Parts: sequence; structure tokens; C-alpha cells
Amino acid sequence: MTPRIPLLCLLLVGLTLQTGLLRAATGVGMESSLAPAAPRRLVTLAPSLTEMVFAVGAGERLVGVDRHSDYPPQVQGLPRVGSYIHPDVERVVALKPDLVLAVRDGTPPHLLARLQYVGIPVHVVDPRTLEGVIATLLEVGNRLGVHEATRALAEDLGRRLARIRNLASQARSRPRVFFQIGVSPLVSAGSHTLIDELIATAGGINVAAGGPPYPRFSQEQVLALRPEVIIITTMEREGLFEQVKAGWQRWVQLPAVRQGRIHLIDSDLVDRPGPRLFDGLELVFRLLHPDLAAALP
Repeated sequence: MTPRIPLLCLLLVGLTLQTGLLRAATGVGMESSLAPAAPRRLVTLAPSLTEMVFAVGAGERLVGVDRHSDYPPQVQGLPRVGSYIHPDVERVVALKPDLVLAVRDGTPPHLLARLQYVGIPVHVVDPRTLEGVIATLLEVGNRLGVHEATRALAEDLGRRLARIRNLASQARSRPRVFFQIGVSPLVSAGSHTLIDELIATAGGINVAAGGPPYPRFSQEQVLALRPEVIIITTMEREGLFEQVKAGWQRWVQLPAVRQGRIHLIDSDLVDRPGPRLFDGLELVFRLLHPDLAAALP
């Protein structure tokens, strides 16, 4: 046992140093000097990053993705490396990537440090707003060397964002919105979330704002808030969404029920900080302001 103790200590020290290096030298938006100038074998640890890589035209470089990546359809045949929270480090290593893309709030730092420790560069991003998504897209695309396509896509997303802001400023009213992302318990998206920004940018008022990011509600509390629009996402994949919608429709005193404004939408369009988030923004705008939707392409 005695000879093994120093070796174990060295490994622990090494891993600790690598963790420190990841924090100090490869913070958000940065990476270590191990990374090649033009990475050709990529692994993504979040669906939004997979979508970004495809959107900038570099999808053929992906050799592995997290198990939740399901868009675009070309991703279906790619090897899976576990979830973005618990990636299988050994599986990632076996794919021999020359760059791993990860999000700050997804994969635990100690797992990213393990990848760094075995010589695999990791690039960490942290998009938290609509403009942050565009900035991250530019960051990723430029890192992959696809400058022209990335710039064109970023400019298009910027124009779409500006158009929604302009149209929302023309709205005669701002409807009160309850955005349901969980069925049991009943959960909404509050302040400092992408969904809160989508609602505000699309010209609505988030009735769940002001508290924690993902507050829980009782049905009675929602009834008291009297939302004029209820949007239910399919975030809970096993949920019976039509039943959830029918459940709300029993409460005829709700303005959203009287006006027929309860909607089901694909959660992937509003909870992934990637290019399709702008499809989600336009969809929310159409639901909040159908009278102005004709101005959208």
C-alpha cells in the first residue's frame, strides 16, 4: 500500500491543479492552450450547442453529442456521450475529440477538469439572454473558423430580434401571461430566465415574475393572477398536455379561457439558448399579439 500513496497523492494534486486551471485559465468563453486552431473533431455537451454547430455549417465535424440533442435530424446517427449534467467522460475520451463544447450551468466543472487532465480542450460558454445567444453563436462559429456563415446568421438573428422589439412597441396593450413549464408540481418561469425575457420582449407581462426563477404555484394562485394568456410547454415529455389545457378551460372566469388564449408550444423553442430561440420568440409574439403577426415573414 505504501508505494501507492504518493502516486495517489500526485494524481489528486494533478486533478486539483487541473480544476484550478480550468477555473483560472479556461473560464467562460475561454479554453486552454491545448486546443487546436481549427478543431475538426467536436463533442457537444448541450443540445443548444449541437444546434449552434449545425447552424453555422460545421455539423460534419461532430463526433459525439449529449443524449438530449435531437435537432437537426442529422444528429440522430451520432454517438451519445451521456447527459449534459453527467457526461460519460470515458466515452468522450474514446471519441478522441480535439474540442469539447460545454455550457457553464450544465456539466459540473470537475468533469470538465477530467477532460482537460487527459489532454482534451474544453470551451465553456454561458448564454443567458437573447443577445447573449447571438454573442455565443459568434463565439462558437469564430472558434470553429466558419466566420462568414456565422456572421450572416448572427446578423439575421439580430434583425429578427430588432423586428420583434419594434413590433412589440406598437402593441396597444401588454397581455398578462402565465407560462407553465411544469405540470405536477405546477411550475412557471419567473424573473431572470430566458422565458421571462421572451415574454417581455414579445410585449407581454409575466405574472410569475418577481420571485425565484422557477416558482411553484397552486391552481388557486394562478386563478387569482387572472392571466389573459396561458402558454403550456411540453417540457415534461410524459405530460398529457391536452388534458392540462382542458383542465384550465374549466375555469371560465379566467380571461385566458374566455378569450380562447390557452396554447401548447414545443418547449425546445423556448428553453434552449440556441438559434431556434428566435423561432420561439416569434411564436410567443404571434400568440400575444395576433393582430400584429401579419408583419412577420
